[in-house]
Amino acid sequence: MPNIALELGKMSANIGVTSSYGEQQDVDGVRIVPVAATWSGFGGGSDESGNGGGGGGGFSAPIGAYVRRGDTLTFEPNLVSLLAVAIPFVWVAGRALSRIIRALKK
Repeated sequence: MPNIALELGKMSANIGVTSSYGEQQDVDGVRIVPVAATWSGFGGGSDESGNGGGGGGGFSAPIGAYVRRGDTLTFEPNLVSLLAVAIPFVWVAGRALSRIIRALKK
């Protein structure tokens, strides 16, 4: 029986950059390359009896696009994704900062 972890590793090596950067699109003379933040994980295992299994999963969140107009290349963020990430980050950072300040006061 082939090693499942090695097989999953070989399959995930092909994902790479193609899952974070989409295919270039031309819309009305403007070139757009979509960008996403991606995560994936795989696992597998077996026992001495030869019973084995594996699985995996992934997540992709669109974060924006690179837009080329003429000679100018700019990154335009996806505001919905930016807010979805920023709100929890600001909450956690604020909570951590308040605990640090409270600990320093003692």
